[in-house]
Amino acid sequence: MSMTLTQRLSLVFALLLLICCGTSVLLQVRSNKMHELEVVQGLSRDLAQHIARDTQLMDANGLKPDAVRELFSQLMLVNPSVEVYLLDGNGKIVGDAAPKDHVLRDRVDLEPVRKLLAGEPLPILGDDPRSLNARKVFSAAPLMVMGKPAGFLYVVLLGEAHDRFAERGATSEALSTALWSIGLIALLCLLAGLTAFGWITRPLRRLTDAVSHFDINAAPVPLPASAAESARQGHDEIAVLDATFKQMQNRLSEQWQTLTRQSQDRRELVANISHDLRTPLASLHGYLEVLSVKDASLTPEERRRYLGIALDQSRKVGGLAQSLLELVRLEHGFVVPVVERFSLTDLVQDIFQKFELGAEAKAVTLTPHFAPTVPGVHADLGLIERVMTNLLDNALRHTPQGGEIKVALLPKGQFVEVTVSDSGPGIAAQLREGLFLRPFNIGGARRDGGLGLRIVHQILQLHGHRIELIDVPGQGATFQFALPVDQEAAERVLPRE
Repeated sequence: MSMTLTQRLSLVFALLLLICCGTSVLLQVRSNKMHELEVVQGLSRDLAQHIARDTQLMDANGLKPDAVRELFSQLMLVNPSVEVYLLDGNGKIVGDAAPKDHVLRDRVDLEPVRKLLAGEPLPILGDDPRSLNARKVFSAAPLMVMGKPAGFLYVVLLGEAHDRFAERGATSEALSTALWSIGLIALLCLLAGLTAFGWITRPLRRLTDAVSHFDINAAPVPLPASAAESARQGHDEIAVLDATFKQMQNRLSEQWQTLTRQSQDRRELVANISHDLRTPLASLHGYLEVLSVKDASLTPEERRRYLGIALDQSRKVGGLAQSLLELVRLEHGFVVPVVERFSLTDLVQDIFQKFELGAEAKAVTLTPHFAPTVPGVHADLGLIERVMTNLLDNALRHTPQGGEIKVALLPKGQFVEVTVSDSGPGIAAQLREGLFLRPFNIGGARRDGGLGLRIVHQILQLHGHRIELIDVPGQGATFQFALPVDQEAAERVLPRE
């Protein structure tokens, strides 16, 4: 049969409580019995001594049967539960007033007698002559005849009459009260225990319900401050477990959403790369096919123009493949920055020269805005050149005719802030999420050539920095990042291998 944890705990608690109560009852009964025996033996401890002093039971000729019977009759009238026996020096029963065949022993162990006479703690149990294995409280005294030890007077204080009365079910009021008290306490403890188990396991039941309804696609749930504090302090193990599970649940949900988003990004990337490859490849294939089929009918000028277009499309495919390979190397850690000191102003001037002809063709002005003093920076020169090239290429392709591209260098503490802005249409708010993680379109044109900004993001991430798209009034897209001035700052931000 299947049982819940609360039911199993309650059953185990009930069994333990039953065992404890049973043990307590047995100990209580035994304690009461021993106390009763101690009281009886303590009150009648000197009874045998008084009898031996006041009654002549033996003389030089031996036992006086009449005296023994008379004594037994008198004692039975006073206390029906006592039984009197005469023992010789070895413990053999030499006289009694018991009915015929009631005495089942012919000898009594004298060791308890000696303990009683020596004054050891009560109760002391001795042999019952009327039973083969029972032991009872007694009183004993030595018998002297003409000044010499002649045996012992042995008085059983709780004899057969007492046993018959006890067998009829007579118990003390104190014992009955004690038993009822133990039963009532056991019942109250059981109810309290069941209530406590229900209260203690309530968080565990809630946790079980949360686990059973766990949905990895659900949005992360903020952890309550009290639960988080309990988890940190570790006062309640179940609360710690609950808080830990919620943290794990949130972490799994976040990781699952991240993986889902990354998977979606990869699918989009593959689709976009396929689209970007298909257009130049189709154009390349078309012009090569024309050259192959109509070679004899083409004029030299047409042949040169077709070959030029085919070469241009081939360069686009090669550049796209190179960018894709570069992105893979960056994302999988195959590129390690080699930090060196160089001048950002010189680097920007060199890159301006690379784009000078393209900018003149579109009548776009390349404007540097450098602070009066720009210190050298520590970074990987080749990778930072790639960053600036991608940003300027991106800006030039999306700056309208007669526009302007600005590059600003501004020292700020231990860093130099680099800002690249253009006078193009900018980037809409809905396209800014995941800007550096996926390519996007503006009016059907790829804003970053498919991979440019993603490569920039990965390179700066390798340097321990980030690039941001900021809003500048009167400007189009404005990108900003910072590079460290000294070697110590560069080492602090560079990722460890």
